Amino acid sequence: MSGKKHKKRLDKKQIKGAVSRALREQPVIDMHTHLYPPSFGTPVAGKGGDIDEGGLMLWGVDELLTYHYLIAELFRTVRPSELTPDAFYGMDKRAQAELIWKNLFIDRSPISEAARGVLTTLQKLGLDTGDRDLEGYRKWFGEQTADGYIDKVMEIANVSSITMTNAVFDDNERERWLADGSIGDDSRFTAVLRLDPLICNYREAAGKLREWGYEAGDVFEGEGIEEVKRFLRDWIGRIKAIYAAVSLPPDFRYEEGGEGTWGEGSRVLREAILPVCREFDIPFAMMIGSQRGVNPPLRDAGDMGFKADVESVARICREFSENRFFVTLLSRENQHELAVAARKFGNLMVFGCWWFLNNPSIIEEMTRMRCELLGTTFIPQHSDARVLDQLIYKWDHSRGILYEVFKDKYLDLAATGWSVTEKEIRRDVEAMLSGNFRGFLKG
Repeated sequence: MSGKKHKKRLDKKQIKGAVSRALREQPVIDMHTHLYPPSFGTPVAGKGGDIDEGGLMLWGVDELLTYHYLIAELFRTVRPSELTPDAFYGMDKRAQAELIWKNLFIDRSPISEAARGVLTTLQKLGLDTGDRDLEGYRKWFGEQTADGYIDKVMEIANVSSITMTNAVFDDNERERWLADGSIGDDSRFTAVLRLDPLICNYREAAGKLREWGYEAGDVFEGEGIEEVKRFLRDWIGRIKAIYAAVSLPPDFRYEEGGEGTWGEGSRVLREAILPVCREFDIPFAMMIGSQRGVNPPLRDAGDMGFKADVESVARICREFSENRFFVTLLSRENQHELAVAARKFGNLMVFGCWWFLNNPSIIEEMTRMRCELLGTTFIPQHSDARVLDQLIYKWDHSRGILYEVFKDKYLDLAATGWSVTEKEIRRDVEAMLSGNFRGFLKG
């Protein structure tokens, strides 16, 4: 028998305190967001800053209130005869925010997670949510500078690094990268190359590539394959991408023979994207299950999520055993299968509670199940924030949920007679909130 007694064994009360402290004090690397630094421009008014109507850095109370989650909720409260989506989107941002504030916060109690998140954010910023003073909140945000506000939000949220999502097939973003080679040189942010069109609509993507000087044919074959790889190499290098990523619909299937609906997309993945990721030694992230435009008039608020094919994930991990894959799925029903797949493939890193799964009851359920199947070898959460301020509430709420899960798991461990120590709790929490991500990047 080996091992010596731990002198610092914790009792139940001490375990709870140690878990609480570890979660509160451990900085997070937020591995997936849609956030940008000020160099990408901001359409939001702030102290001493220029307004960029097409700017990608979103922040402030009006952006919080007009987030697409709350837009979808708004249209559960108004009749079509009172307001159509087209009429809503024809309003300016302030008017949209005021309408959502009235309907979802004043006329009804804001108990949904998205609505509560706005209030948590305002409260953590030191604003009085009890006075319900939208104009007062606007005034406070107008006194902030975009750059300084990033530091403030990251400090409150205890986030040490923000991972962007850089959609280079979006002309607005792509042109900003080309116009200023230093645009991504903000040490608070890291870049990710987003590649949806290459897999989901290759013919359309190939047309774009030709416009940009890459000789990609409408069919993925011959010399066009090397041109796609050249495009990938150019952009991974240009933005210094730490991983590449794609969001896929629920009907995606990895078709190894190259036939069928997803045959060409599967070939692009197999013959271009994954070889180049391996060449640069970066992981590939697959976010599967988002069905766009289920209710088109609602625009971004009209998307849904459905079940994905976990067998395709397993086949990709098996065939490309030298590649590393971050994977998150949008359907609650997929979560157990995905965790089981991660037990079988060390090159699969499960991460986060994505989009419609970012609700406390589901986050807790998923995290408990993942702990039971994967121990500490997964990434429990990412913010998926599109508005900078959302970092505050998403990580505040998530830390509270993680406390309930981790506390119970360490109490279960102590009940076996195992010596639970604060040092080991801190070690595990560091892994879950930052270390697992850093380690998987390195391979």
